[in-house]
Amino acid sequence: MDISSAILIIGFAALVAAFLLLVIGLVYSELMNSDIPRGVANRGKLHIVHGLFVGIAIVGRILQNLGICHQVSFIRWFMACFLNRLNPVPSGLRVKDLKFCDVPVRVYEPTKVCDGLSRGLIYIHGGGWILGSLDSVDEVCRHIAMKSDTTVVSVGYRLAPEHRYPAQLDDCEAAICHFLSVAEAEFSVDSHRVAVGGDSTGANLAAALCQRLAKREDGHLPFPCAQVLIYPALQMADFNLPSYQQNHAVPILFRGRMAFYFLQYLSEDISVCQDVLEGNHVPTELRPCYKAWLSSSNLPPECLARGFSERQSPEYDGNVYHTVKAGLEPEVSPLLAEDAVLKKTPPTFILTCEYDVLRDDGILYRKRLLDLKRDVNWQHVKHGFHGMINFFNQGWLTFPSALWVMDSVVNYVETL
Repeated sequence: MDISSAILIIGFAALVAAFLLLVIGLVYSELMNSDIPRGVANRGKLHIVHGLFVGIAIVGRILQNLGICHQVSFIRWFMACFLNRLNPVPSGLRVKDLKFCDVPVRVYEPTKVCDGLSRGLIYIHGGGWILGSLDSVDEVCRHIAMKSDTTVVSVGYRLAPEHRYPAQLDDCEAAICHFLSVAEAEFSVDSHRVAVGGDSTGANLAAALCQRLAKREDGHLPFPCAQVLIYPALQMADFNLPSYQQNHAVPILFRGRMAFYFLQYLSEDISVCQDVLEGNHVPTELRPCYKAWLSSSNLPPECLARGFSERQSPEYDGNVYHTVKAGLEPEVSPLLAEDAVLKKTPPTFILTCEYDVLRDDGILYRKRLLDLKRDVNWQHVKHGFHGMINFFNQGWLTFPSALWVMDSVVNYVETL
């Protein structure tokens, strides 16, 4: 080996070593900013998973700064190649990739012979409107379909930042309307027993979709028989609720990240993220109404047990409001819908997790629905954290506690 080749190899090795040290240093810094309470299930494993996710995000950020690829594209690629396992289809289940009105869907049909028509569930994945896919919830949909004898339709809606609101909601509406119109003829499903559900931002889309369909009242298609909301994101008016304060640094969803996801969903301008976190985007005249719906006094006393401080009234900034004003509309913040719309929503299943910034969104939505005499089934996971369902039957990424969440969903679906 000549000297020039040796120098080249040494230089390349030094560059790789420097890159790894940079990534390790940044991951360590991020991990020091996290806080995983002792009450969280599988706490040690969550530390490891959080470190992995942080590392992926940091490498993506570096690649984006180098002009190689967008951070989101890298994260999607990594998750598709290394984290989303697709196991062989088990006996007793038929899985088909189709398109409903040009929207990709994956249909899970139990092959068990039963008398009459079966029930159906439209499932919408989470991921902050920018991540997630049909593959990411494949095990979830299989389990629900098999255990509850339900035909499940998973929706592969368009993602931000390539596509902004309302593209995601429009795709979900197109998919459910198509399925309702052909449910009986093509899938042997009773169109009057089709529910819609999802997790996180998928639950946001499910709740917004039910409200959108409730307002149409055209009578052409049956209305969803229920909505299944798993730790839903339901409002961007207040990021200082008790759960946001208590769980602001609990993986895998930090307080600031949730505001970032909302902004990615709505627009390209993330420079107003801190203003949104402080509440400067909410007009003064709307605050009394929102306060009545989002007050900490509407929460059970145990939600305040880990501490909570009332914030001073933020300073309204009209420029920030005009940047994100769509986020205060019910189609983005279903918790802020008028009573007349909420009265038309179907029976609701809500699952919340104690160590989740979105905990209070689900609990406050339950309170509003109960005040309007709507039927609500609420399950609370005292040891749970955000994103649990994505760690169901995922090999070494599996969290045993995720099975409890899945069984809660299955038990409810079986009642429809």
